[in-house]
Order: sequence, then C-alpha cells, then structure tokens
Amino acid sequence: MTLYYEEEGSIRLPFACQKLAEEVAEAVLNELGCPYEAEVNLLLTEDVQIREMNREFRHIDRATDVLSFPMTEYETPGDFSHLEERNDCFHPETGELILGDIVISKEKVLSQAEEFGHTLRREFAFLIAHSMLHLSGYDHMEEDERSVMETLQRQILEKLNILR
Repeated sequence: MTLYYEEEGSIRLPFACQKLAEEVAEAVLNELGCPYEAEVNLLLTEDVQIREMNREFRHIDRATDVLSFPMTEYETPGDFSHLEERNDCFHPETGELILGDIVISKEKVLSQAEEFGHTLRREFAFLIAHSMLHLSGYDHMEEDERSVMETLQRQILEKLNILR
C-alpha cells in the first residue's frame, strides 16, 4: 500500500502519524479482503483549513474531524470485485487501486481524545479506520449502516491492540 502523507500547520501530534496511518489503513484493507495494492492520500491539517474544505465540498460551515473523498463508487460496501472491469480506478503506472483522500484535523484529534477519554493515538487510528471504510464504500447514514461501520472499526482497532 502507498500512503501519500502531507502535514500542514504548526500543531504536531506526539507520535509517528504516517506510520500509524499506514498500519491502520493496511489493517482495514486486510479486514475487508481487498485483493489489490492500494493508494491513499492523507492530509493532516487544522480546524481553519478543514472548515474551508467542509464548506466548499459539503456546504457545511464548520470544522469537522475527518473528511473522506472516495475515488470510486461501490455497488456493495467493501466489495472490490467489480473494480477489475474498470481501468479508471487504478493508477496507470503502479497498478494500485486509487482509494481516495483523507483529511484530518489535528485540533479535533486533540479535543476528541480528551472528550472521549482515550489516547490521541487511539483517536487518530479511529479516524483513519473510519475514513478508510468510507473510501471502501461504507457509510453511516442509516442505522444498519452505522452498526456495520462501528463493528468493523472496533474489530480493526482491537486486532491492532488500539483500545479505548
């Protein structure tokens, strides 16, 4: 898996963000049985910048913890089988499946870890897992979808021993 990592702003989280993001992203793809090597872009930013993106792309004028921009649509969440027929979702040079982009607010990682009473590392890992599921076709608009996503997130983080 290739993770293109970028960080902006002066706030720094006190752990190896890129390494943890790669571990969690791989764990999600393994859990889902993704048969392809994949590519993801990750941007760590701050509230002002993520608020601008949220306003521009979702028409919601407030900062959020994570934004996910999937590059492909799925007939069924986590089902990668139909992608082989398409050549527009694979990188032409590497052959990797282009999953999409993740944007995380470092300020939200800090505040939500405190609010929910767990570590910064756990909050960050949770947001990566959550977003990777979105990039794989999962959503949480309906109760049954939310339940499936929560179960997968919990299973993935438990396997990585990243607990609350």
